[in-house]
Amino acid sequence: MRTWPVCRTGSRSVPLGLFAGFVDATGGGGWGPVATPTLLSSREMDPRKVIGSVSAAEFAVTVAASLGFLIGLGSAGIDYRVVVGLLVGGMIAAPFAAWFVHRIPLPMLGALVGGIILVTNARTLMRSLEVEQPAVAIVYLLILAVWVGAFALAVRRVRETRREALVPETV
Repeated sequence: MRTWPVCRTGSRSVPLGLFAGFVDATGGGGWGPVATPTLLSSREMDPRKVIGSVSAAEFAVTVAASLGFLIGLGSAGIDYRVVVGLLVGGMIAAPFAAWFVHRIPLPMLGALVGGIILVTNARTLMRSLEVEQPAVAIVYLLILAVWVGAFALAVRRVRETRREALVPETV
């Protein structure tokens, strides 16, 4: 009888899902910025699988949150042109994103996703703390510098790995 390896992240998935879903439903966003870095930091899953899993789960969370709001508040005040525009944009972007995630090397993907998460979380945090404009610009410049550095290191790592793969081993 074959036994499948147990992912240690699985035992934390339900509490993470509850927290990320709550943040998403109450704040209008946050599923991705909460779930993605948590799963990536565990280093137990391939980053591509983390992104795909979070995106698939986010769809279900969005449907549940939308139904909850429609049932609780009704459809009054909803601009369906915006809803249709967001749906069409998502449908166009999703295949491109899947192709992109499949093609880009993992270290570069991690640097890109990490930078996006830093920017979106910093924006949310600075807005909630009501940080003044000069400080906001400084924070974004620092994040950009770290992001560019991390991406440069990722590119370097990919090049070194490819170079090592071309050199035959001598024993």
